[in-house]
Amino acid sequence: MSAPHLNTGRPWRGALLLSVALAGTALLSSSLAAGPATVDVDIAKFAFVPKEITVAPGTRVRWTNHDETPHTVTSQGGTKVLSSPGMDIDDHFEFVFKGEGDFAYFCTVHPMMTAIVHVRKAGSKAP
Repeated sequence: MSAPHLNTGRPWRGALLLSVALAGTALLSSSLAAGPATVDVDIAKFAFVPKEITVAPGTRVRWTNHDETPHTVTSQGGTKVLSSPGMDIDDHFEFVFKGEGDFAYFCTVHPMMTAIVHVRKAGSKAP
């Protein structure tokens, strides 16, 4: 005895709806998992590489220490936006820049190591 078969006259309809539903679910899942854009800054040979970056508000910046010496990422000047702990080899520090501005930083262990993050909305010019 065979299983009953429901013939709706449009056998492709159910497969199409299932395909659309699965594609929509995959797209939604990937966009939720992606989160903010991430820009990487390497710490290597006692320098931040690149030394200067420009990103949009909402961007996550991730610093990774590739030196065998500890380093920090610390705001320069009056703002204390950035304040990482000491990072050993392959440690990283992340920060999401929410507002526009220029964020100069340095390594507290090696003050000659300096860099800057410019945060700008699309189409804005640096001051």
